[in-house]
Amino acid sequence: MCKRIREDIAAVRQRDPAARSGFEILLMYAGVHALFWHRPAHWLYRHHCFFLARLVSQLTRFFTGIEIHPGAVIGHNVFIDHGSGIVIGETAEVGDGCTLYQGVTLGAKSFPTNVDGTPVKGIKRHPDIGNNVVIYSGATILGGNTVIGDNCVIGGNVWLTESVEPGHTVYAAHAE
Repeated sequence: MCKRIREDIAAVRQRDPAARSGFEILLMYAGVHALFWHRPAHWLYRHHCFFLARLVSQLTRFFTGIEIHPGAVIGHNVFIDHGSGIVIGETAEVGDGCTLYQGVTLGAKSFPTNVDGTPVKGIKRHPDIGNNVVIYSGATILGGNTVIGDNCVIGGNVWLTESVEPGHTVYAAHAE
C-alpha cells in the first residue's frame, strides 16, 4: 500500500507543475485520496463484500467529488487532476500511466434489459482505457465495447461511443 501511495505522489509530481511537495500532494490532492480509498474498496468488491465496498466508495465520493465504482480496475501511476465530477463505472478499466481531468465520465452507453424491464447484470458496460492515455475535462466515453488504445489523447468535452486506435488524438470540432 505504501508503494502505491508513493507511485501516486510521483505521478502527480511528474505531471502537475503546481505540485510543490509530496507532503502537499498527500494532504491536498483529491485524486490521490480517491485512488487511495479505491484500493481497499476494490479489494472488498473482489472478495464479494459489495455493501462495504460501495460504502467506502460513496464516502470517498462525498469527500472528494470523485466517484470510482469499487468494481473498476485502475492501473498504476494514474493521475486524477482536480477530479471533481469524475465518474468511473463498475466494469471500466483504466490502464497504467493515465491522466484524467475533472468531469470525465467512463460510463455505460446502454444495456440490455430482461423481459421484466430490469437491467441485465454481470455484463461489460463501461469502456476500457489503454496505457498512457490523457482524457481532458468534460470528456464522456461510453460503452462496454469501447476501447481507447494506448497513448491516445481525448480532448475536452468529447463524446465517444466508439473505439479509438492507439496513438490517436480525438477532439471536438467547432460547429458553425
